[in-house]
Amino acid sequence: MKLLHAALTLSCFVGTLAAADRPNILLFTADDLHAESLGVYGGRPLDLTPNLDAFAAESLLFNKAHVNVAICAPCRAVIATGRYSHRSGAMGFMPAREDVPDIVTTLKASGYHTGILGKVGHSTPKKSMKWDYSFDQKDLGNGRNPDIYYQRSQVFLNESRAAKKPFYFMVNSHDPHRPYCNPEKLTAGAAMPSRVYKPEEVNVPGFLPDLPGVRAELATYLNSTRRLDDTFGKVMQALKESGEADNTLVLFITDNGIAVPFAKCNAWFHSSRSPLLVRWPGVIKPGTRDDNHFVSVVDFFPTFMEATGVKGPEGLDGRSFVPLLKGQSQGGRDHVFTQIDSKAGGAAVPMRCVQNENFGYIYNPFSDGKYWYRNNNEGLTMAAINKAAETDAAIKARVDLFRYRVPEELYDLKHDSNCIHNLINDPKHSDTLRALQNNLVAQMKKTDDPMLAAFENRTNRAKVDEVLVATYGRAKDERPNAKKVRTEKKSKESIR
Repeated sequence: MKLLHAALTLSCFVGTLAAADRPNILLFTADDLHAESLGVYGGRPLDLTPNLDAFAAESLLFNKAHVNVAICAPCRAVIATGRYSHRSGAMGFMPAREDVPDIVTTLKASGYHTGILGKVGHSTPKKSMKWDYSFDQKDLGNGRNPDIYYQRSQVFLNESRAAKKPFYFMVNSHDPHRPYCNPEKLTAGAAMPSRVYKPEEVNVPGFLPDLPGVRAELATYLNSTRRLDDTFGKVMQALKESGEADNTLVLFITDNGIAVPFAKCNAWFHSSRSPLLVRWPGVIKPGTRDDNHFVSVVDFFPTFMEATGVKGPEGLDGRSFVPLLKGQSQGGRDHVFTQIDSKAGGAAVPMRCVQNENFGYIYNPFSDGKYWYRNNNEGLTMAAINKAAETDAAIKARVDLFRYRVPEELYDLKHDSNCIHNLINDPKHSDTLRALQNNLVAQMKKTDDPMLAAFENRTNRAKVDEVLVATYGRAKDERPNAKKVRTEKKSKESIR
């Protein structure tokens, strides 16, 4: 309880910034967005995200930004606590420990007005973490109505002005999370996007096969992405009308990659890569980009502390990237660590990954050649892939990798960001492999990662399973054939 006590009783003293000079912070998150869907990240069709592309012209674009966990709830817990999952206790859809300080309590103690729209439960990993203003999915047109987001944002911004307080406002779109936007069967409360798309307009990501069924589902994903962009535009309109835009640090990210196989809920490159657009008038030079430094959401807490002049708690795992926002350089940002512990339903499927500019290494302790991996992101895309795998050996091999994995993976991200060719047994890359493994071990030791014991005993399956049971309560979830069949049937459901 010492860390929490310090965060509360020391009142997180403001440093050199006077109250009137403290910037507001608006953190806008998308839900399950593929980074390369944005036009400014090379997305197609070019008109998919007009509001975000316009915002990028006023912002700093980070080209090497990642989330540390490619699953909604644990990713958002990293944002809230500034700690990796195993350091906060939020190793999946579970709460963080109450003795871990959080960003909302810290900023409130320093006089900030705090508010959240959407994804409230996933973004609030502790019972003691209380927002001043809060509306969740059902009060936001199922989290998919731009006009309601605009109205709720107006109310919060007016409250902050009336209270004469700076604000921390986390706005979370439920787009483009499944169910994707099917104009013929619109989700109750949701609005139509300002434009809808056809399968022939889809640019299929390289980690998926280009199949008619994949295109059909991804067209509805584009509809949801356009509605996300509509929502972002309305929130930015509310901010501009409030008169606070010039004193507000605005960040746009996604909480993980697109909800299809080989992305969300995994540790491959496109699972964790996030767009990161940051606008801070008077500090950031508009229309700039950073292609050199790796940043991740574990860095947000200390960054917000430095930006606001608030003294943050000890024990944060990230570090501030305010110098980068000011156009400076930072050492030690040549790699990023990402991980998975437990997915929805509580199944332990631990993965550990380190990526640098050229290569990515993944360790999968759960992979034993028998465990059949699944998640709730498969839908019509996986159904189409499964069907194609019946006659296409290359696609069948991809399905087998997705379902069973291998304990270790190594990818040349410079030439294979889609993580198609595993180089783990290629002797030409043995030095690279060793260097990345050493980086990962150093990180595990530094953060007291329980998977270190699994890694050190990775050639001993029985020992690895002991570590998994000791860490997660059970090595893996059950996998009877009946469950596999039910999952396959569920993946063939119609687009909702």
